[in-house]
Amino acid sequence: MPDPTHEQRRLRLVGIALMSGAVALFACLDAMAKYLGGHMEPLQVVAIRYLTAFLLALIVSNPFTRPGLLKTMRPALQIVRGLMMLLTTIFNFLAFRYLQLDEALAIMFSTPFLVAIMAGPLLGEWIGWRRWSAIAVGFFGVLVVIRPGLGGMQWAALLSVAAAIFYAGYAIATRMVMRHDSSETTLFYANVVGVVIMLPILPFVWTAPPSGFDLMLLFAVGAFGSAGHFLLILAHDRAPASVLSPFMYTQLLWAVTFGYLVFNNVPSHWTLAGAAIVVGSGLYLLYREQKVRGTVAPIEPG
Repeated sequence: MPDPTHEQRRLRLVGIALMSGAVALFACLDAMAKYLGGHMEPLQVVAIRYLTAFLLALIVSNPFTRPGLLKTMRPALQIVRGLMMLLTTIFNFLAFRYLQLDEALAIMFSTPFLVAIMAGPLLGEWIGWRRWSAIAVGFFGVLVVIRPGLGGMQWAALLSVAAAIFYAGYAIATRMVMRHDSSETTLFYANVVGVVIMLPILPFVWTAPPSGFDLMLLFAVGAFGSAGHFLLILAHDRAPASVLSPFMYTQLLWAVTFGYLVFNNVPSHWTLAGAAIVVGSGLYLLYREQKVRGTVAPIEPG
């Protein structure tokens, strides 16, 4: 008879591996978006990213093979959630044009703090002084990365700040909508919203990719995003979010690696110090969430 404890441990390890693979794919997506955004209109990259993701998702899950896929209890919330994700992507890709990957990602890691703040009035999930302290320390870490008034701040950092705010709204909307709809329905609507909004814009921003390599990367952005979200779903099917969430921070290691290998960017000591503060505060916040509620709602890393 199989040992249930051993099987649970095995599933958690598989889940951690899947989560680590997902954030690695998201890091690849970010690196490709930054590369393409250097000589293409970022809105064009966003549009193709959503179109590719939509077509790939349609192959796996569509209204014909899953008749109840379009059925949602909260259609307006699904649209708002999809819009939040689209705005996150747009501001992220715009920020990549001007910031190093590690800088943009360190700012984006403030999302859990914003979610904790917004969860009180929107979800009724109020937090205590320990988590408020972690949030304050975490935002100090973000300020170390941005360094406003110290000659280090770039205006583009505000793009990453906007992306983090919209991503927090997306995470809150995800928590709300998952109480009513399946993950397949939610993923489908997110892609539909992006495609419906971006396709009419595409002809006005389209420029022919300068090479076949660029064209391949353009479609790979959507493919890597879809694959990353697929691995994320598989991971959460095998392990609780409280176990998986800390591993989203491994994306920062990938960002530093790709930044150096692809763009010859070396993270500054300010970025490393600020990122360490943000990650440490985020991990403590996750610990307190788990201790207080016994679980941690998942926040997708990309």
